[in-house]
Amino acid sequence: MALLSLGINHQTAPVDIREKVAFAPDQLSSALHELQCIPAVNESVILSTCNRTEIYCDTSSDSVEAISRWLSSYHNMSEEALSAYMYQHFDQEVVRHLFRVASGLDSMVLGEPQILGQLKTSFDQARRGKSVNSVLDRLFQQSFSVAKRVRTDTEIGANPVSVAFAAVKLSKQIFGSLEQLQALLIGAGETIELVARHLRKQGIGTIVIANRSLENAQKLANEVDAEAAHISQVPEQLVNADIVISSTASQLPILGKGATEAALKLRKHRPIFMVDLAVPRDIESQVGELEDVYLYTVDDLNSVIDENLRSREQAAEAAQEIISLEVNTFTQWLKTHQSADEIRQLRQNAEAIKQQCLGRAMAQFDQDQDAEKALNTLANILTNKMLHGPTIEMRKALKTGDQDTIRFLKSLIPSE
Repeated sequence: MALLSLGINHQTAPVDIREKVAFAPDQLSSALHELQCIPAVNESVILSTCNRTEIYCDTSSDSVEAISRWLSSYHNMSEEALSAYMYQHFDQEVVRHLFRVASGLDSMVLGEPQILGQLKTSFDQARRGKSVNSVLDRLFQQSFSVAKRVRTDTEIGANPVSVAFAAVKLSKQIFGSLEQLQALLIGAGETIELVARHLRKQGIGTIVIANRSLENAQKLANEVDAEAAHISQVPEQLVNADIVISSTASQLPILGKGATEAALKLRKHRPIFMVDLAVPRDIESQVGELEDVYLYTVDDLNSVIDENLRSREQAAEAAQEIISLEVNTFTQWLKTHQSADEIRQLRQNAEAIKQQCLGRAMAQFDQDQDAEKALNTLANILTNKMLHGPTIEMRKALKTGDQDTIRFLKSLIPSE
């Protein structure tokens, strides 16, 4: 039994690689099923966000190569192309990494809380798909507790810093006052909700929320005092949009160069500020080539985000101490859990030997053989089978003079 995690994130891979390796929500169920078909994989969870794709597994043997091969094959990439961006963690470092991820310490925005919700969603999907058992269940449940403790006991979340916040802050830096401007938000998920609320706090004039589900768009629009539109109306809404921020789970771009050029002509080339927070990207990269468009991706927000990190660095140090203690707690539980499994396996093996020997003795009874002879046969077979392994190890230890092993093997057989 061994813990393994492998993946890519914003620190190891650019957005064009991350979008190729991202799992769409409707892919996760089948992907987990395929992952579980790898013989060495006992349990698995897949986490896929705009900033990372990670696989967490409990395995019975070395399975890094098999999982890496499956991941690259699933996304139609060569192993060589993907391996250059991939990292791996084993056993205790898996625990530490997951606790850091859950607590927001491994995020682009230090301490951001959104990742915890994404992690819970990924875990729930894995549990529904029955790819989680006792080990990963315990590991992920503890990661949620650790994240809560970090947020409660430190100042890591004192300042509202997020990718959504950074996008709004950048728009304010570019335009100054937002009171006379209109924002077009594409999507209706948690990120867009955060963007809308931040825009409202900054005094934005008008917000339009466009989504594939008009019902979901209307629901969010009601909450943030906005207008709702279907995603098919994006080109016409673009004409009046000064700010466009997009974050959907679409596998194909929603906004292209042609539609944007048409909108710019009708706008008489008034500039549009765009932020694409999605992975895969919602806005074609060629849109950024247009003269009156200022297009940013999640990777471009780093400089904005950095300004808001300084106040969280001291809190992160305290969070690391909490995580180290919690890693030790989980490691001790895992050792106990693994020892219980080993003991159970040992007893099962002994029981199998007993039943085999008992079956042979009963067969002798059925053949009307002498009871004493049958019992002697049973005792001899049982003794030989039980001592076979220790005898081989004793011979090896005697040849090498390994006194510790000799004393240990002697202690297995009581003298009386």
